[in-house]
Amino acid sequence: MPAGEAAAAGADAARKVFIKTYGCQMNVYDSQRMNDALAADGYSATETIEDADLVLLNTCHIREKAAEKVYSELGRLNKLKAERAARGREMVVGVTGCVAQAEGREIIRRSAAVDLVVGPQTYHRLPEVVRKARGGHKVVETEYALEDKFEHLPAPRKAEVARRGVTAFLTVQEGCDKFCTFCVVPYTRGSEVSRSVAQIVAEAERLAEAGVREVTLLGQNVNAWHGEGPDGSEWGLGRLLYRLAEIPGLARLRYTTSHPRDMDDELIAAHRDLAVLMPYLHLPVQSGSDRILKAMNRKHTAKDYLRLIDRIRAARPDIAMSGDFIVGFPGETDADFEATLAIIRATNYASAYSFKYSPRPGTPGAEMGGHVEEKVKDERLQRLQALITEQQHVFANGLVGRTMSTLIEKPGREPGQVVGRSPWLQPVIVDEKAGEIGDIVDVRITKTGTNSLFAETV
Repeated sequence: MPAGEAAAAGADAARKVFIKTYGCQMNVYDSQRMNDALAADGYSATETIEDADLVLLNTCHIREKAAEKVYSELGRLNKLKAERAARGREMVVGVTGCVAQAEGREIIRRSAAVDLVVGPQTYHRLPEVVRKARGGHKVVETEYALEDKFEHLPAPRKAEVARRGVTAFLTVQEGCDKFCTFCVVPYTRGSEVSRSVAQIVAEAERLAEAGVREVTLLGQNVNAWHGEGPDGSEWGLGRLLYRLAEIPGLARLRYTTSHPRDMDDELIAAHRDLAVLMPYLHLPVQSGSDRILKAMNRKHTAKDYLRLIDRIRAARPDIAMSGDFIVGFPGETDADFEATLAIIRATNYASAYSFKYSPRPGTPGAEMGGHVEEKVKDERLQRLQALITEQQHVFANGLVGRTMSTLIEKPGREPGQVVGRSPWLQPVIVDEKAGEIGDIVDVRITKTGTNSLFAETV
């Protein structure tokens, strides 16, 4: 290799990438896979943005003013990029994720800092796009790829998987066909696409071989997953979980986020039969009012949801429920909101996420009349969160004195402590003598903290 090419190759090998991740667990997974794709092209990950030659903002479009937050961050990056250029160092800036998909070329028009915009379906093309951007081109890749991006993404390196820890996310499904009127996901992530059983099992096996003990399957509508099995037949999520439970080393399985309409008999049976499937289920309902559920296009009623909860708990009595709630959806009355509080009391959640409705551009909800005043939304949200917090405390206090298995994940903040994860997803703080990171140990809960449990070894 000529000296000039060797020097260039050395420079490429030394390049660093910084990825800032916004939003959901799927974005966390996507950021990891982007790192994997770029690692194959000579980039190493850095936690320090000032050291980066490539900065990517992996964005989320779910929350209010998501795009504005991205543009604000790009303003800061523009200054940093100029400072780097003054010192003779190149910095390439890109926007990926759902804001990238929604805004497209508008991002490049509004921000001089941006060199590339890449949507969620084209991450496998990222190294090629970055090379074009480094050549002085402004690149936008937001068309839905015809090829399967998962077929083209490189496998995670064993050392990198080990660095990330003993728990891991694994995307099995993307996109959504439900078209809830408040949600932008079908427009930014596209229609539902399921990965094949072979792809999922191969990735899960690589994770287990690298020391991962717990895998969470991800999807915008994960229990709608229907992938091609080894024999060419179509599998559902329940059958997939039975197959993943056979992988040596994988001690725990979870999945999120689910839709009530896709909890079928086989999936409920998996909760009954599989000890490795953790007794924790995130099953959003959004509202307890049938009128609001219809306006949201959820296509189920409050009674449908409660009957489903009863069936799941009959199959797995120790299961803990989690949910999502939106307050102040257009047209929501006091009676509608009281119906939401009623479904929360009836379900008795161990945890939940709650939000004020905010119109997402391009969604039917944004065009509806009867938008609720902000002060009314604020008051309702406070009342709802107070009820959820009360239920969370009751659930956590009910664990005091109980013995449970805990997966030790990382060192604690205080010397001599480690932090584990309970079957119900709470952090568990215990003496480091309990075991090594990656061990699953029995501990007895002694007290509760604000968002965690404290335990002693058994």
